[in-house]
Formats: sequence, C-alpha cells, structure tokens
Amino acid sequence: MCPVVKGQLSPLALLEMTFSPASSSSSFSLCVKEKTWFSGPSLNESPSVLSPWLLLAPLLSPAVPQVTSPPCCLCPEGVHRFQWIRNLVPEFGVSSSHVSVLSSPTEFFELMKGQIKAARRRVVMASLYLGTGPLEQELVDCLESTLEKSLQAKFPSDLKVSILLDFTRGSRGRKNSRTMLLPLLQRFPEQVRVSLFHTPNLRGLLRLLIPERFNETIGLQHIKVYLFDNSVILSGANLSDSYFTNRQDRYVFLQDCPEIADFFTELVDAVGDVSLQLQGDDTVQVVEGMVHPYRGDRAAYCKAANKRVMDVINSARTRQQMLHTQTFHSDSLLTHEDAAAAGDRRPAPDTWIYPLIQMKPFEIQIDEIVTETLLTEAERGAKVYLTTGYFNLTQAYMDLVLGTRAEYQILLASPEVNGFFGAKGVAGAIPAAYVHIEQQFFSEVCSLGQQARVQLQEYWRRGWTFHAKGTWQLARSRPTQDSRGTGLWLYLTGSSLPCLTLIGSPNFGYRSVHRDLEAQIAIVTESRALQQQLHQEQEQLYLRSGVVSSATFEQPSRQVKLWVKMVTPLIKNFF
Repeated sequence: MCPVVKGQLSPLALLEMTFSPASSSSSFSLCVKEKTWFSGPSLNESPSVLSPWLLLAPLLSPAVPQVTSPPCCLCPEGVHRFQWIRNLVPEFGVSSSHVSVLSSPTEFFELMKGQIKAARRRVVMASLYLGTGPLEQELVDCLESTLEKSLQAKFPSDLKVSILLDFTRGSRGRKNSRTMLLPLLQRFPEQVRVSLFHTPNLRGLLRLLIPERFNETIGLQHIKVYLFDNSVILSGANLSDSYFTNRQDRYVFLQDCPEIADFFTELVDAVGDVSLQLQGDDTVQVVEGMVHPYRGDRAAYCKAANKRVMDVINSARTRQQMLHTQTFHSDSLLTHEDAAAAGDRRPAPDTWIYPLIQMKPFEIQIDEIVTETLLTEAERGAKVYLTTGYFNLTQAYMDLVLGTRAEYQILLASPEVNGFFGAKGVAGAIPAAYVHIEQQFFSEVCSLGQQARVQLQEYWRRGWTFHAKGTWQLARSRPTQDSRGTGLWLYLTGSSLPCLTLIGSPNFGYRSVHRDLEAQIAIVTESRALQQQLHQEQEQLYLRSGVVSSATFEQPSRQVKLWVKMVTPLIKNFF
C-alpha cells in the first residue's frame, strides 16, 4: 500500500512522513499508480542524503487522482519514463508532425499574423503585456481585419477574441496595452474580451504607496500562450516589438491539436474569470459573482481562483483518461487499418505534451513539483541544458543542480544582453545584481569542485537581448534493451538528442515559483525528427555563448558596486 498523505504538504510534513518498505532490505519505495517508480536510500541515512528524495513526496498527495490501470502492451504505458507526470496534469498524445520549433522573433511574429488572419472560430492570447509601437499596432490591425471579415462573410462566423494581460504592466503609462485594445472593444463588444489579472497580494496601503513600475514586483500574470482555432504557440515571448525583432526567446508551434487548444482556452478563460474586465470606456469590472482581487477578502478570492483553475486541470485530465481508455482499453479495439477505413487518419502518438501550471498565490504548484522531480531524477551520465534570461534560481533548484549527479550546462544572459541593460534609475543596476548572483553561484560550484559537471555559459549577440528559458534533458548513451520499458526514451550508442524539453514562461527563479502566474509544457518525444529539431534549437542558442570562468568576473564590465552587493540579497526575490 502507498502511504496516505492528507492535506497540503509542508516541509515539516514531508519529514514526518512514513514510507512502506519495498522489500526486506533497508531501502524504501515511493508508490505511484500502485507501481514502484522511484527507490531511494535508507531512512537511516542522514537528512542531507535523503532530502532530494523527499521532493517526490508531493506526488502522493490525495489531491492528485491516482491512476490505477495496470500497464498493457496496447497503450503507451511505460514507453517513456516521464508518464508519472500524468498523475498531476492531463496527458496529450500527438504526432510529432504537428509540432514545430521556431527559431527567430521574426518567424514568431509572421506566424502569429498569419494565424490571426486565418482564424475562424477563436483567437486566445495571454501575455504579460501588449506593447504600443507600430509592430504591436500591426498585430491589433490584423485582429480588427479578421473580426471585420467574420461579420461581412456570406456565412458570418462566431469568431471570439480573448486577450489576457497583467493589470499593472498593461496599465503602465498614458499610452498602454489598454489604450491599444480599446478600439477593438468599442467596435466589437460582443466578440472581444480583454481580461486584466491583478495579483491579490497588491492591496491596501501597499497598493497606494508603491509607484508605477515598482508595483509590478509584487506579482504578475506571466503566462504566454497564443492560440488560433486549434493551433497553439507556447513561448516565453511577450507581445512587444523587441520580441518580434531582436529579443531571443523560445517558441513551439502545436498545429491542429484541438484537445490542447481546448485546454489552454479553458485555462485562459479561468484566469480571465478571476481577473478584472476591461470596458469600452477604459474602466474595469469584476465578473459577476467573483470576489474582487484587491478589495475583497484575499483568502476567499484565492480559494475561488484555485477552484476555478483546478477544475480546468482536473476536468481535462479526466477527459484525457477517458480518451486513453477508449483508445487503448476498449473491448472493441480497432486496428490501425480499421481506424483508417473509418476515417480516422491520425497517426499514432509519438510525442506527449504535459501542461505545467504554477500559481503559488492560488496554492497551485504543479510546475514546481515536476521541475524539482525532473532535476532529482537526473542520473549520472545524463545531461541537462538549462537556459534562463534572468539567472536567479530558487534555493531548491540550486541545491538540486549542485547535489545531483547529472551534467548541467546553464545558459544565461551576459549583462549586455540583459533586458534591463541601460535602463534608467534603479532598474539600470539590475544586470549588475544578476552578475553578483551568477558570481556567487559560480563560486559555490568551484568550492564544491563541480566545475567539470556544472558549467555556466553566457549568451551574447550584438544588438540583441536574451529571454530564452527552458530545459533540454539528454539520456545516457547506451543500447536500447526493451522496447516496452525505458529503452525508447534512451538514445542509441553515441546519440546526443534530447528526449524531453520544458518550454514556456517560467524563469526558474523566486518570482516564477512564488509570485507570478506561469505556464509551460513538458514535451516528451520518441520522434528522432523532433528530437533533432530540439537539438538544433539548443545548439543555435549555445553557439552564441562563452564559457564562464574566474577570469569572466575580472573584466571591468563585471565589477559590481558595493551597494549593489549589499542590496541584492534584500531584493533578489522581486526580480
């Protein structure tokens, strides 16, 4: 029997948990889906040895429905070692032919415009903000043109446009995201919805005293999802001119994936329902029956928001489980030939998509749990490529990088390509603060003698900024042994292609984990073609980088002023 854990798991609760013995030996097992997935050291070992394994304990929470179906040879059960993620979120199996990796801001911008023009049913866009320049106006003009055509068509469509932005960032300045979208709201009030998320943590006297720009440090809507009918772009890029021209990010295009599109539509709708609604006169209103995010009771608001979002996740998870059962466990299974004859020409899935949501203000920590578990699982001989535009890892992530056995290559922004480089006022010191954090981490790596295993690299490109984030995970190179077990996610001898990547909005820092609303997807694939795409993406990013050494911090541009060193520990959790 697996142990039963009730309620939310605090760190103390993790330490107090008891585990059932796996055998007569002194090891223990964590049970998931009534199946042993992970085994760890003896409970008699020191806490420092045991603690990484306790990170897996949240997977046992009863809030996560258990999958009790036994593995079978018909379904993809056991094909890859990451299927434990579907204990937490819906699992979407797709063909890799529907997944494309984009490489440049221009490609991202042109694809979005083309998808908007072709949309017939829905356009859903979630971003931190919409910029106010000519390229952003071009995007708004595309929306207006598509909406106009939907009304003038011989058979008018029911095209709906839903846009989710952050309230504080979207309201900054006299010309802002709100003023950019007001003409659409005024002209198409029945078809356009603009939701502005306001963090419940910015309220009362704090809200009155903190000035514009600084109020954005308290918490933001940071999800980046761009959806057109049944196709979805997941990215870390905002809707702003630099993200369309010279700000490097990551982007994946999921084409004709209706179940995934439905999920993210429902997710954005859920966050939109707990957000303020922009009106045609530039005022905002709360959805009827919803608690106000900063005037109402905070606990009641967060409870309602948690329920609204978790209902989306759980209902999608149930739907995907039912689809899985009908497809692979039905008494009247069709062969591939019969399915094709019946009109179902969809190829069998070789790629699995898992949406990972992090909304700590609402006590939703799925992305955090999965990321920590992936880092914990990384084995000797595995290689993890991790990129972040803002290197400010949480203590938990840093401990795992330094304490596990996999090799890490961490790509971060050099000061010159940091988004805050050259900013006025206090913000101009932020790149120096990141240098200080980077130097502290590098010193820790060196003091532990981990330089051969953990390597830092800095991205640099003249005239560009760097905003990419994500991970690529590589398996150990060894021959495939069993096509039904872990073998299919491993690589042939000498291969170095990734089997898993995380892509989306999180930066792996304190803000992403604790303050902001975040979403990314885990892509697990057996497709060599898609693995090659991901590998080429990673190579292109790392090609423009240099390895960090002690000499790096002796350069004049890396000299950090004393006041920045003193202030950084106090403010690092806000940027």
